[in-house]
Amino acid sequence: MIRIERIRLREIHLPLKEPFQISSGVVQNRRILLVQVIDADGAEGWGECVAGEYPNYHPETIDTAWLAIREWIAPKLFEREFEHPADIFPWLQRDIRGHHMAKAGVEMSTWELAARKSGQSLSRFLGGTREKIAVGISIGIQPSLEALVQKVREAVSAGYRKAKIKIKPGADVEYVRAVREALGNGVPIMVDANNAYTLADIERLRALEEFNLMMIEQPLAWDDLLQHARLQSELRTPVCLDESITGVDRARDMIELGAGKIINIKPGRVGGFTSSKQIHDLCAENGIPVWCGGMLESGVGRAHNVALASLGNFTLPGDISPSSRYWQRDIVQPEWQMDDQGMIAVPAGRPGMGVELDMDYIEHLTVRQQELTR
Repeated sequence: MIRIERIRLREIHLPLKEPFQISSGVVQNRRILLVQVIDADGAEGWGECVAGEYPNYHPETIDTAWLAIREWIAPKLFEREFEHPADIFPWLQRDIRGHHMAKAGVEMSTWELAARKSGQSLSRFLGGTREKIAVGISIGIQPSLEALVQKVREAVSAGYRKAKIKIKPGADVEYVRAVREALGNGVPIMVDANNAYTLADIERLRALEEFNLMMIEQPLAWDDLLQHARLQSELRTPVCLDESITGVDRARDMIELGAGKIINIKPGRVGGFTSSKQIHDLCAENGIPVWCGGMLESGVGRAHNVALASLGNFTLPGDISPSSRYWQRDIVQPEWQMDDQGMIAVPAGRPGMGVELDMDYIEHLTVRQQELTR
């Protein structure tokens, strides 16, 4: 049985090596909410709430998540014991609508705790089987064609198995063309629009098809399925849904509507590991490949993504870059490393998430903290 007695919330500020720009904004200094759960035996588990500083990707922010955990989620978690961490998300869904990222921060921490107590790695506890994870890179919108080509060239040289190029109207067709002309058709690339387009842009999106893309990610509205179904019917290139998929029911709707052919599973977006596994299993049953997206996580969130991506139907490279991609110094030891084949090793032989926290550095980065008790 799992009986959570305390939850510690901690906000750290982790500076990025360089600004990261998508169609709706720029991040320079990542505010990160770390979540630590402690059970009745004193065992602990760690997780990360991936909500951003501003609601441009998702309605939640780090501040709304802090409030939601303090006021609603922690009190509900303290009401009972759980046989398994898979029972937590359904319980939190009762009477608390939304706040998936806040729920995920607590739920995934509890999965990590349970894995540690069982003596298993988080990946194996989740049911993962992979020993290594294929790594892709996400490249923010660049100021020029030349800058983008250089970024992709460097990524390919480093061994990344996929390059995801952020796009928006005015920084799309010519930018992707420049990459293809410079690097050739053999380089696996995709584009991510972060819902910057409408169906009025269908000709512009169709123009991207000449570049042999792996997929076009979330081109239309963040909460849409129907218009994506119309778009997918007009394109040969697979549409990948990200923001639109908030749970297994939305994934089922996507499949039935034909609104996409690939799903990016971000565990924080869908409420944690239990929901992620449900989506993964549904997609596997229906021949829909999935991959694990990134949210500029620290090494803690990256550990959870690596564990999730070890499941069998994560057949496409995820945005699970090594620590050095974003941070001068990460908050875990050892830091996440990628080999020259573009793979990250799954720490399947170590209990829990497989890395240790650099608590001295975390204390240095901490700007606020709070402990919640049963």
